[in-house]
Amino acid sequence: MSDSSLSSVREVKVLAQANGRPFASVLVLKRSGAKTAANGNPFLSLELGDRTGSFGCTVFSDSPVFEVLKAAPEGAIVRVEGKTDSFQGRLAPRLAKAAVLTDAELAAPEILDNLVERSPENPEALWNEFAAFAGGIANPELRATVLSAVEEVAGAFRAVPAASQMHHAYRHGLLEHTVHMARAGRALLPLYPEVDAELAIAGILLHDAGKAIEFENGLTAKRSRRGILQGHVVLGYQLVRKAGLKARLDPDRLERLEHIILSHQGELEWGAAALAATPEAVFVSMIDNLDAKMGMVQRALRQAEGEEFSERLPGLNTPLLTRPVAPPPATGG
Repeated sequence: MSDSSLSSVREVKVLAQANGRPFASVLVLKRSGAKTAANGNPFLSLELGDRTGSFGCTVFSDSPVFEVLKAAPEGAIVRVEGKTDSFQGRLAPRLAKAAVLTDAELAAPEILDNLVERSPENPEALWNEFAAFAGGIANPELRATVLSAVEEVAGAFRAVPAASQMHHAYRHGLLEHTVHMARAGRALLPLYPEVDAELAIAGILLHDAGKAIEFENGLTAKRSRRGILQGHVVLGYQLVRKAGLKARLDPDRLERLEHIILSHQGELEWGAAALAATPEAVFVSMIDNLDAKMGMVQRALRQAEGEEFSERLPGLNTPLLTRPVAPPPATGG
């Protein structure tokens, strides 16, 4: 499977500047949904991807690949062939062949290396930075709460994505998102003396800890049973409360820390269990929203391939202008 003729998603997007270009790729089936068209015909709505990006694809029941992809589970690795096409300005290839890779084919190390999208930052350096933020909390009970909560889920925390689609949706994404928020929090805290700095940093470090339980550590951002039944906000609250009681964190700080976890999503319709009602909770929820959106921007810029605009980003409800600001004109000396 080291065939040099195989195209990455990034390369397919370059080919797609002209419709009808043939390609062959090995990709992860990241999402698969069976749906029914208005005329009653079934079709599949798929998302296929590798470490360079992903694209959506619709496969109708009369397609030669329909049965193969219908039977393939999410997370399967498939070899597909087809031609580039577009729908409403977005890449939407027409697939002609598809096959699920066998265990023997998956043994080639380059397969997984090419498939799994990862944080662009070194995960060990991110983890060391996370540990430094946690270790810098002076209040011993609050510091112990953070360390105890993270220790329980450390392996998954270091590896899982921060979301399934919207932002930092790749391996080590949760860790990257959390450290980016801590950097932003440290820079902004001097502007807001009303915010308890240590409580805010603790809240940042733990705000999405429930995602280490919500997501399974695999090729795709697949939610666990507990993730589906309870969600990361509830799971994070349970994790933090258990750690806070174990560390004998005083009741007022524990309640305020729990409130940060419960309210960090910002709006009830976005999944928050409560609206932010303390200075620290408002601070954390705003930084969370900022880094989530800037994470979408950063990923779109990394995946830009010469086009002036990216595809529409669902979290921003718009395409993104990807060309950098032009340098100022030279002035005569």
